[in-house]
Formats: sequence, structure tokens, C-alpha cells
Amino acid sequence: MLKTVSYSKEPIHTMGGLTVVPDCLIDDIAIKETSVLLLPGADTWSDPKHGAIIKKASELLSLGATVGAICGATVALANFGLLDNQRHTSNGQGFLEMFSPAYKGQDLYVDKPSVADNNLITANPTGALLWAKQIIEHLGVFQANTLEFWYEYFSTGKAESFFALMQTVAPNNEK
Repeated sequence: MLKTVSYSKEPIHTMGGLTVVPDCLIDDIAIKETSVLLLPGADTWSDPKHGAIIKKASELLSLGATVGAICGATVALANFGLLDNQRHTSNGQGFLEMFSPAYKGQDLYVDKPSVADNNLITANPTGALLWAKQIIEHLGVFQANTLEFWYEYFSTGKAESFFALMQTVAPNNEK
């Protein structure tokens, strides 16, 4: 079940012009190993009001649940020390150092668009599609070949990739 979460039930107006009405409050997040928390990119993560969700992310990671962060959300994780002991990426190592004085994970920084390390999946804004692929893979949504064709299709737009993808999900296809 997918739920949107916030520190209040007030509608959120995104930079992209979307209005999101949260389904639940941060305190309502189930702390269990099967939970998944995805933190979207933004330039507002340094606001103290986001401390509660990052604390929840820390609890989830400690339990083995999955946390994904992209772009500016990686700064919030860095500020809380959550990138200090796991491989990760962001908008550049210098970016994390610039915006997170507490950041100590330089030795584990990987200069790639998206990095999955156990239950932590991080990405820079150019890695959004790969980030989605790694999340889908971690959740076991698709068979390996379906996921590869899905990624190939959405990264290239080639018709043959679409047809290959459809062959892997056809109703009579052996799994």
C-alpha cells in the first residue's frame, strides 16, 4: 500500500506544481522491516521541520527496512549521519560537504547516478530512472529479465525493447 506522509495533513505544493494531500502523519509510519520510505528531492531538506522524517528513516534503516533518497534528500540523510557507514551517491561529493557540515561518509561516496547498498538506495537527479529500477529490484516487483527490459525500454524508448518487455509479462509466458 502506497501512502504519502508529512508532518501535517496540510496540502503540499511541490516545485513541479503538484498538490499532494498527505495520507498520514510521520508518527503513523509503520516501523517494520518490510516498510519502504522514499524521500523526494527538494531544496528544503535543511528545514528543521524535516527532522522527524529523517529520524524515522534512521529507525527504518536500523531495522533493515528500505530507505530511498534522491537529490536534496541525500543532504538530510548526510546531516543525520545516515550516509557515514553505507555506500551512497548524491549530486557530487562536494555537494554533500557544502551543504552538510556533519557529513563523514566521503570514503563511501560513489560517483554514479544511483547507488543501492543493502537497504539504502540513493541517487542524484540524473539517476531517477536507475533509482526507480533499483527500488523495483529491491522490492522484487519484476523477474530479472522483465526488469532489464523495463529499464532498457524506459532508458532508450526503442520499440523492440517494449516488445521484449511485453514478452516477459505476457499471460501465457513461462516464469
